[in-house]
Amino acid sequence: MKKILAFAGSNSKNSINQKLVEYVASKMDSHQVRVINLINYPMVLYSEDEEKDNGFPGMALGLKQEISEVDALLISVNEHNGSWSAFFKNIIDWLSRLDRNFLEGKKILLMSTSPGKRGGVSSLEFAKNVLPRFGAEIVDSFSFPSFHDNFSVTSNTVTDETLLLGLNEVLSTFAHQI
Repeated sequence: MKKILAFAGSNSKNSINQKLVEYVASKMDSHQVRVINLINYPMVLYSEDEEKDNGFPGMALGLKQEISEVDALLISVNEHNGSWSAFFKNIIDWLSRLDRNFLEGKKILLMSTSPGKRGGVSSLEFAKNVLPRFGAEIVDSFSFPSFHDNFSVTSNTVTDETLLLGLNEVLSTFAHQI
């Protein structure tokens, strides 16, 4: 049984990417999955001056430690103007300053969703290109389009059968590769 840390790159208390992460984590029953919400890891905006004057935020140190203790990550990145959010970039900036290879040896299932038909695919592609720079191995990825049309928050289910089949296939591949 592998240890997995799951989170979304959003700071919205109503994040659909967090809802997607929680749903996917609930389907990974053959592994030990811990879901966190990055809202609970506040960090001042990164700058060289901030780092020099005040050091590293305790929350960055804590998150880095949590990442180091797992075998794999489930990450759902939200999309702001075709990239991941400034909130998530700031977290990545702090973590990479602590250790350039903070994702070394970590297998990642990367996901994204949005209210639109593209499902945050631009942010997903951006993350697929950037995270390996920090040592990540992207095992698979999944874009979940039109979240509100294809997911029931009330019943916590994927309502589109084709999307469900695709997601289950990705989860199976990920579970076997970690």
